[in-house]
Formats: sequence, structure tokens, C-alpha cells
Amino acid sequence: MTRKQRALFEPRLIRTAILDAIKKLDPRVQWRNPVMFVVYLGSILTGLIWLAILTGKTQGSLGFTGSVSLWLWFTVLFANFAEALAEGRSKAQAESLKGVQKTSWAKKLYEPRRESPPIKVSADSLRKGDWVLIEAGDTVPCDGEVLEGGASVDESAITGESAPVIRESGGDFSSVTGGTRVLSDWLIVLCTVNPGETFLDRMIAMVEGAKRRKTPNEVALTILLVALTLVFVLATVTLYPFSLFSVSASQAGMPVTITVLVALLVCLIPTTIGGLLSAIGVAGMSRMLEANVIATSGRAVEAAGDVDVLLLDKTGTITLGNRQAAQFLPAPQVDEQELADAAQLSSLADETPEGRSIVVLAKQRFNLRERDIHSLNATFVPFSAQTRMSGVNIGDRVIRKGAVDAIRRHVESNNGHFPPAVEGLVETVARKGGTPLVVADGARVLGVVELKDIVKGGIKERFAELRKMGIKTVMITGDNRLTAAAIAAEAGVDDFLSEATPEAKLALIRQYQSEGRLVAMTGDGTNDAPALAQADVAVAMNSGTQAAKEAGNMVDLDSNPTKLIEVVHIGKQMLMTRGSLTTFSIANDVAKYFAIIPAAFAATYPQLNALNVMHLHSPSSAIMSAVIFNALVIIFLIPLALRGVSYKPMSAAALLRRNLWIYGVGGLLVPFVGIKLIDLLLTVMQLG
Repeated sequence: MTRKQRALFEPRLIRTAILDAIKKLDPRVQWRNPVMFVVYLGSILTGLIWLAILTGKTQGSLGFTGSVSLWLWFTVLFANFAEALAEGRSKAQAESLKGVQKTSWAKKLYEPRRESPPIKVSADSLRKGDWVLIEAGDTVPCDGEVLEGGASVDESAITGESAPVIRESGGDFSSVTGGTRVLSDWLIVLCTVNPGETFLDRMIAMVEGAKRRKTPNEVALTILLVALTLVFVLATVTLYPFSLFSVSASQAGMPVTITVLVALLVCLIPTTIGGLLSAIGVAGMSRMLEANVIATSGRAVEAAGDVDVLLLDKTGTITLGNRQAAQFLPAPQVDEQELADAAQLSSLADETPEGRSIVVLAKQRFNLRERDIHSLNATFVPFSAQTRMSGVNIGDRVIRKGAVDAIRRHVESNNGHFPPAVEGLVETVARKGGTPLVVADGARVLGVVELKDIVKGGIKERFAELRKMGIKTVMITGDNRLTAAAIAAEAGVDDFLSEATPEAKLALIRQYQSEGRLVAMTGDGTNDAPALAQADVAVAMNSGTQAAKEAGNMVDLDSNPTKLIEVVHIGKQMLMTRGSLTTFSIANDVAKYFAIIPAAFAATYPQLNALNVMHLHSPSSAIMSAVIFNALVIIFLIPLALRGVSYKPMSAAALLRRNLWIYGVGGLLVPFVGIKLIDLLLTVMQLG
């Protein structure tokens, strides 16, 4: 048994689930599941008949009636146990999150300044709008936004990831979560929620499986199951007077008993899926949490299973996120080594991944080692959003590297000329999907450094899997159309949106939705919030802004944009589990007809014995075998309901064929084998 399988049946969870299964015998709880409520009423009715036989108020087989009643109660308890076990797993996850919530102290400020003297207060006393100082070693006392400072934060208590993250004022990484711990430096944080409303509180509420609402598909399936149950209730009720009439008319045979009719009804209605339906829904949310994704509702998990368009950010999702220098492309009359030398000189103080990659490439290509710039009285010019350039001044040399337009302005301001050949190099790099970085020495343009987005290994194969599922992938990027097209082709996405703005993302989602498609996307910034709010499945990054997390219906605690693919996989697995077990349940009922109907009416119509294709020992053993099998099959299917049916990317038609063969044919054959084995066992034990 694997570790995951052992976790499904942890002794502590089993004990709790057994007690909860008994508590769920409350009629107010049973009423929520109409199919099992019918079994519940049948259990009570057969129990009352058994008492009547026991006290001599009516005639009948005491042992047979008592056994049927007992196994009907087991059927109800097993269904309650399945739901309780699923809820217990979610509650256990919630309890682990509650362990993060500890009573802590906060350093409250009356002014959002480092110099302001802090007042030590209980974290529970903080309110929305309060300012707090958090220093190294302190626990973050509330959810909030960083106003000042920057620090390394340990979020392992929430995300499970040991690697600390940087939180700082401004940008998309200014959000902090209560319960995390500051490892270094300091932060001044504005509390954005009141106690009891924190992200951790909301997560705990989300994973409490008992509070889960039914999804639209689940409601539709429940209506179908109720309709089938009503049909069989009406059919079974009419059989009793029909049996009495047949016996009185023929003056032969015995009328069917109410106990047998109740057993018949319970075996005919779809009790298997009725007993497991709630467990499947709760388990779907629980599996999301195992993937470190908090789903705000079962509806979100279900929607993930129906998604047919995925919007994914390029940077960090499709590409590694850091552009790397790929090659040096010199201008006419410029040697490649001269370009590499100047590019390296301008990058020695550049700590960005791009700058470091230029230094490394020059070293690899021409063995250019780092020089002692300080002895040359060099002055480094850092990159700024205004100039869009960086570089170095060494004596009379003014070396700059930067965006094409910025270098063009710099060269022309120094009475230089931007060569048309370099324009051609820039266009070539852009067409290939790279980012051109132009290098100039004073008024002389030396050439272009090609920076290339590195597409993640294996991502193309994952997109191919999604295509097999019938899901369209769309890359979202701020790059120009040429660059976006090249990266999209290399990554294997189906479409792309270049030069994306918040308005463009929102318009694209609405366009797909107007075509009847379900759209999923990830985001972490405030500028992603409108699109996240519009998307059917919106996975917000935990590292992102509060606005993004509030707009999404899922939160990825790992802040991994590629998790969206896993989210869709889990959603489809939940839908497929429900569909597979529904198919199994209905096929199951067909097989049970052959066991119980001939046995139930053999006394009234002896000719029905010809339908006893399983050659069961006697009418009573046939009925008992069907009732026992009907109860036990729920228990045997609980691991499958909680773990989920294994899912492989394939078309809907292929999935349907696969399910019909495995769960349709399987559901038809298993009862024949199971009921026959139980009948043999009852015969050997002389109970049938």
C-alpha cells in the first residue's frame, strides 16, 4: 500500500468517520441526499416490520426480515461513512492550517514611519487600517500590504515551500500573509483585514468540506437520480396490489411481502452513486489542496474540469522568466570580439540575469575575463525607466547598452548615425523571438546582443497533452507581435495575445465566453484582477496582490503559474470520477434486476424461475445476496471516490468509450460475480 493510500485510511480519520456516520443518521441530514433518504426510510420500515413479527403482531420470517433491515441500515451507514471520511480529510487539512494561527504580538505604529516608536499589542487587537512594524524573527500578525522596507519572508507554514520569498513595498510582491515569518530586515505593513477575515481564515473556511455547496452539474445529476428513484418507487408501490390481485385471481402462490419490495426498491435505485456523490465532490476540493491550491468552492473545481481555453502568461509560465544572451551580432566594420568586449564592460556592474548572461557569454566566446574596472576610474550608469539604458564611462569612452529607440536617441544626440544594417539585425532578432539589445560606444553603434527567452523544457509536450483534451492554449505577453509569434511557435501554444493590456486580456476572455467556451487563466498583479474576475477559473498567485487573490476563485499557495495545467487535470479527474461511478452504478442496477426480480416474484409467478440465470440457491438467499452486495459495493468504491479515477489526456469520444468498457461493462459483470459468491457463502453458512 502506498503512502497516499495509507493516508486515505488513517486510523484517526476512520474512527472519526465512523462516529460521524452514526451522527448523520439524523433525518435532517439524510434528507439532503434524496436517494439515500429512500434507503433510510426503507431501513426504518423493515425495522418496524421486524419488531411487529417479533412481538407477534404480524406474520413473516423473523430472520429474513431482520437481516434485510440490518443490511439496509449498513447501506445507509456506509454511504454516510464515505461522505464523513471525505469531510474528515478536508477538516484534517483545515486543522493543519489552524495550527499556523498562533497568538502573537504585534508592534503597532501610530505613524507609518520606521522612526515611530512601536506599541506592543496582541495581534488579535489589530484592525483594518492599522500600521505595524515587523522585524527579523517576527511573525506577520495580519494580512496586509508593505508600505516601506523589504524583507525575506518564510511562507512555508502556508505554502509548504522551504525557500523564502522577498516581500517589498511597491509592485506585485508587496502582499504579506498573517502567520508567515520575517527572516531578515524589516517591513512596515498596513493591515488590510480585520481579525477573522484573514486569508488564512478564508482558507480554513474554504477547505471545510462540510460547508461545500453542490455544483450545477452535481445538482443536475441529483435531479436525474431523484427522477429515477421516483420512477422505481412508483413501480414498486404498484407491484404490491398487483401481486395481491394475481394471487386472489389464481387462488395459487404467495403475494410478495413488503420487506421483499423494499429490498427490490433499494437494489433498483442508483444507491451506489447516490451514496458516493457527496464524497466525490468533497474529495475534489481536497485533491486541489493536496496540490497546494485553495479552491473557494466545489463549483470552481468543477469548472476547471470543463475548461476548454487556457490563458497563460509567457514569462515564468512558458519561459524561464530570465532572458539569456544568445549571440553577439556586430555592425558592419565592427569585429564581434570588439562588440563582446564593450557589451561585457557595460554589464560588469549589471546584477540583472540579462547582464550576468552577457558577461558569461563574452567569457565563453572570447575568454574575456573580468577586468579591474576601479583602476580605470570607471563610472557605472545604472538602468532607469526614463533612459531605458545602462552602461559605463571609462575615461573618454561612453559605452551604453539598451533598447533600440533609446540607443538611437543617444547616438543621434551625440551627432552620430544609426546604421540601417543594425536596423536589419534588430528586425532579425525580433522575428526569431529574441529581444535585441543595442550596444554603442559614444556616437558609434557597435551592434546587437540577442537576448532570448528560454522556453521551459517539456512545456511543448504538456501543451500537446492539453490539445488532446480539447483545450486551446493562448499565450499572453507584453512582447511585440513578431517576438510573441516566434516564442508561441517554439512553445507549441495554439494562439497568442501580444502587447497585452488589462483591457485586451478582459476583451479576449469575453470573446471566448461569448462563443460558449469556459476560460481559465492565472494572474498575480492588480492589473490582472479584471481578467481574473471575468474568467471561469481564475488561479491567483499567493505571492500576488490582494486584489488578484480576491478576484480569483482559486489561490495557488506555491505561486507557480504552470499549476493551472494541474488544476485543469484535477478538475477533469473529478468530473470523470463522477461520470465513471454513475456509469458503474446504473450498469450495476441492470445486473441486480436478474438476481432479485425472479426471486422476489417466484412465489407469485413460478414461471419467473426461468430468469434465474445465476442459479441462486433460493429466493431468500437471492434477495439477501443482492442487498448485501448493494451495501458492500459502496465500501469497496470509497477509495476510488476519494482518490479519483486515473485520468489520461484524450478526446471526449475516446474517454466515453474507455468509461463504457471499464465502468459500463465492469458494472454489468461485477454484480453477477459478487452476488453469486455471496449466495454461495450464505448457502454454506445455511443462512439462505
